[in-house]
Amino acid sequence: MEKMQIAICDDEKEIRELLAEKVARLYPQAQISLFESGGELLLAHRQPDILLLDIGMPEKNGMDTARELRRSGPETILIFITALEEYVYQAFDVGAFHYLVKPFPDEKFAQVMQKAAEQVEERKRQKCCSGERETPDLIITAGGQHITVSFKDIVYAEVFNRKIMLHTMDSDIEYYGKMKELEEKAGEDFYRPHRAYLVNFRFIRKYDAATIYMERGEALVAKKNYREFVKSYLRYIQRKVRSY
Repeated sequence: MEKMQIAICDDEKEIRELLAEKVARLYPQAQISLFESGGELLLAHRQPDILLLDIGMPEKNGMDTARELRRSGPETILIFITALEEYVYQAFDVGAFHYLVKPFPDEKFAQVMQKAAEQVEERKRQKCCSGERETPDLIITAGGQHITVSFKDIVYAEVFNRKIMLHTMDSDIEYYGKMKELEEKAGEDFYRPHRAYLVNFRFIRKYDAATIYMERGEALVAKKNYREFVKSYLRYIQRKVRSY
């Protein structure tokens, strides 16, 4: 079984090195990577198994970094280590495993790391036994071409004039189709808050009773659907937290 990958992202050099020492004492065989900014972390070629992430960083703070990381690294176990208590509820939105407020005792740190490491090892054992679960794809015909789109890349979809527009982070794809059929194929990580929209919970940035603000674009919420949308979104967050 390959080495556990643990990353530390904090803009303060002293904190990075201190955390690295703590981690090295607990897991001397782990590969430890240090990053001084969220931007540097996001440019890394490999997503870590465990990420210790500060929130109060300049330019791109830890919460924004975590949101972007989740697009490509949904399995990374995320542990916020910060002096800022007010972000604790937002941490659930990005599937944080734990939220440690500085200062904290070494015993608490070791306890949290042990639980995180156990999840990493269990996940790797499961992958060895059963193999990776493939992300489902959608095959559509657009402009005379057959196109394969991964559901995990769809930010949201909207329908008009019998056409569906799929919005990803870097493109818009239009094809003839039925929203009901797309909704059934998309699965439980998607929700239809309005007859004209289908949203991917993964890309939700914020919402109110009328609008869902995605990482790219916006979707409407029908008044009659708002309460069930909120319940479904909270269930999605709980699923992700348990899986991390």
